[in-house]
Amino acid sequence: MRRLRLIASRCLLPLGLSLALAGCGLTRPPATVEAPFPPQWNAPLPHGGSLASLADWWRQLDDPLLVELIAAAENASPNLASAAARVAEARSTRVQAGAALLPSLDGTASASRGVSGSSFSGGGASSSSSSSSAQAATAPLTTLQAGLQSKWEIDLFGRLRADRDSAQQKLDSATAKWHDARVAVAAETANAYFSERACRQQLRVSESDARSRSETARLTDLSAGAGFTAPADAALARASASDASGRLTQQRAQCAIQRKALVALTGIDEPTLAQKLAVSHTQRALVVMGSIESVPAAALSQRPDVYAAELAVASASADVGSAEAERYPKLSISGSIGRTQIRTSGFRESLETWTVGPVSLTVPLLDFGARAANTDAAKARYTEAVSLYRANVRQAVREVEEALVNLDATEARTTDADNAVKNYQASFDATQARYSSGLASLFELEDSRRTLFAAQTARVTLQRERAEAWVSLYRSMGGGWNRPESPASSSASSSTTSSSTSKVATSP
Repeated sequence: MRRLRLIASRCLLPLGLSLALAGCGLTRPPATVEAPFPPQWNAPLPHGGSLASLADWWRQLDDPLLVELIAAAENASPNLASAAARVAEARSTRVQAGAALLPSLDGTASASRGVSGSSFSGGGASSSSSSSSAQAATAPLTTLQAGLQSKWEIDLFGRLRADRDSAQQKLDSATAKWHDARVAVAAETANAYFSERACRQQLRVSESDARSRSETARLTDLSAGAGFTAPADAALARASASDASGRLTQQRAQCAIQRKALVALTGIDEPTLAQKLAVSHTQRALVVMGSIESVPAAALSQRPDVYAAELAVASASADVGSAEAERYPKLSISGSIGRTQIRTSGFRESLETWTVGPVSLTVPLLDFGARAANTDAAKARYTEAVSLYRANVRQAVREVEEALVNLDATEARTTDADNAVKNYQASFDATQARYSSGLASLFELEDSRRTLFAAQTARVTLQRERAEAWVSLYRSMGGGWNRPESPASSSASSSTTSSSTSKVATSP
């Protein structure tokens, strides 16, 4: 017991020193970096830049089927499932990194049973009396032991705290990437849905064109049979009808392929999906959507991929601190409490023991530059993370600008496309009336029909491009995702809205 007290007293000095040094830590590289971007959008903002919530973007379209398809696609997406698994893995790593800062405690228990004793025989004693004496001196021995053992590594230079901070940043980054995967799945599903709608609209245009050409060919054949129309005109009419029929078959195949792509995305069986699409209003025009803020910083901060890149910088900074701390001494302390009970021949004795120590100090002396190389590698990864973050911000600005340009261009072309179809339709109707009365040739009629078909096809294509532009804007603005608020992120967000630089917000 005196020896235990001596060990405990000798441990007080290094333990107090370790607790004093535990608050020390090495300097890490900056966890916040600047990423310049334009103070305002160069592309025109739709509706003057009024703010609208993108969180309910799909519901604003007043299309319940689209919302249902997006929900089904999220459930069926392997990318989303993988992102969720990475979040769970990062959460486990974060728990492990946090637990390393605290003492560990293990329980032990053991039991043993044996025989102990001694036997001897004196001179002149008989063999039977010797055997009896040996049996009397031998008795079963039972030993029971139970105890608790603890070990604690003192975080002298902040290595464990750096590991914890890095794990937390990786967890937040994985969560942001999960949201980014959700946005990507929603955008892909919406594009596939709008493509299916546009394909059906084009199919109706092709069906109307094929019926018109077929009717013209029938009437021309009758006229040629009566001798009023030249055989060459009848052949031209039949060729035109066959051409339209071929385009119609091709369009039907494209629509079937597009539907199968939607089936693969959503996981809904094709008959059920076909029934849902049949009862939906496929000719519904896109509603007028709200726009975005005119401040780029507030807009870019709502992109989960940009936020994940910010967290990658902070995580790399913590990794540098952890690698640097590996080059310095490590201090750990252990202790135990135990109880031992011995039973033999009616005798029972219990012993209680406890120990404090040993206090272990590990000082790196010679590793041939391994730890220094590990630190250099961590710094290189930090430099890479900073570069990727800035590139991510530039790419985000580009995507927003491109989406705004496409949206503005498609909106400006809509009126012209509608007027073109309206006037080409009037021209075709007039030409067809003149052809029926013999005042226009079949060539004039086919040329007018071909021009009308091209204008109708261009309008359907424009409607699809406009829908895709809205989806691109939705995705480039983060899909309605809101970054988690924290004291650091709140102050960073408020500063970026009033300046032309975006800063990384680190978690506490």
